[in-house]
Amino acid sequence: MAVPLCRNLCLGRLGRTCTLVTGDNLPKQGQPETLQAALFGLCPRCGEKTLFRTFVGFADTCRACGLDYRSYNVGDGPAAFLTLIIGALICALALTLEVFVKPPFWVHALLWTPVTVAAVFGALRVSKGALLVLEHKNEAHEGQLVDAEDEGS
Repeated sequence: MAVPLCRNLCLGRLGRTCTLVTGDNLPKQGQPETLQAALFGLCPRCGEKTLFRTFVGFADTCRACGLDYRSYNVGDGPAAFLTLIIGALICALALTLEVFVKPPFWVHALLWTPVTVAAVFGALRVSKGALLVLEHKNEAHEGQLVDAEDEGS
């Protein structure tokens, strides 16, 4: 007999309830943590290193357990946010360098172009992996409109 445990906090006035953890919905063995899976490209189901086919491109399926990665929709959100965030950081660093060292323009071009590209691609791999793993763990899917008649039944 499984003893139910409360996995999430009850948030009272927000109307959310606890999720009961029983033997049926316990995390399965071999599932990696989100950050670990994102950093190392691990399958969210079995933990094998099969998430990426290329540096930032997902494989179609996991070679070990057969999980279909095509069913997850990560989209372009990570790329847009990373470009803005890393762009702001690089601009701040470039301005700091300009104020204190005053190098010629070609030094900025040679320094910041590869740093920016490397930072965006490195962070893109991790953020795309994290989003896919979170979609899998939370069983996320596209929203669907429900008719008012269907809600009552």
